[in-house]
Amino acid sequence: MYDTFQTDRLIDLWLTEDIGTCDLTAQLMIDEDATGTFHMNAREPMVIAGIDVAARLFVRYDPALTVEKFVKDGDAVEQGTRMLTVSGPARSILTAERPALNILQRLCGIATETARYNAEIAGTGARLIDTRKTTPGLRMLEKHAVSCGGGLNHRLGLDNGVMLKDNHIAIAGSIAKAVARAKLKVPVLTKIEVECDRLEQVKEALEAQADVIMLDNMSIDAMKEAVAYVAGRAKLEASGGIRIDTIRQVALTGVDYISTSKITQSAPAVDIGLDD
Repeated sequence: MYDTFQTDRLIDLWLTEDIGTCDLTAQLMIDEDATGTFHMNAREPMVIAGIDVAARLFVRYDPALTVEKFVKDGDAVEQGTRMLTVSGPARSILTAERPALNILQRLCGIATETARYNAEIAGTGARLIDTRKTTPGLRMLEKHAVSCGGGLNHRLGLDNGVMLKDNHIAIAGSIAKAVARAKLKVPVLTKIEVECDRLEQVKEALEAQADVIMLDNMSIDAMKEAVAYVAGRAKLEASGGIRIDTIRQVALTGVDYISTSKITQSAPAVDIGLDD
């Protein structure tokens, strides 16, 4: 999910950055009254995310452009799939082409990588979630892309949940004191999560009635012990060092959630082209 008002503000920034004073090449080489039709095609298999954003970018630059979409966010498509067609003033199409491709390639890349990780934990009961390690300015859209790939969103921002880490706990004096202090004023629908890297911390967090306990960089054996001890009394999130080749082993410990920055920070852009 994302907000179109916020998206339009981003689109204006992308276009301003790329165009500068004017698209010199388009104005020199293309007659003002020239029109054209171009097709955006997938050049490799991918999961779609951001197709509406790309379409919106073209029309925001020039309302005279017409865009027809053939896919929707969350679709898994094969190489060669036509994603959208844009028609109208040729200058405008070619001026807006690169920002539209840039954002769509980025978001589809995240959705595709998320789907890869998600497939590895299918049938385990664990759910894949993202982190706040996103591209500055693009968090709203990158987290939307994660959901398109089948993942869940963790905190959208610092105001979206209470995460008690080692420094917060050190200042408070203990996990119990940190959780108690947070509970005094936390909004009633907001969860409190405690980051733990040792089993004794897990026990203390559970006794303090934390809603979620993060198992941070724990071994597989330690995670299994934590799952057995907690026994469903709080949600457990595994985090730290999660990779595509290790995520299933982590999921089989019985944790509820697995968070990784790999699906946003390390997702490669997919190959999409705009062809006439």
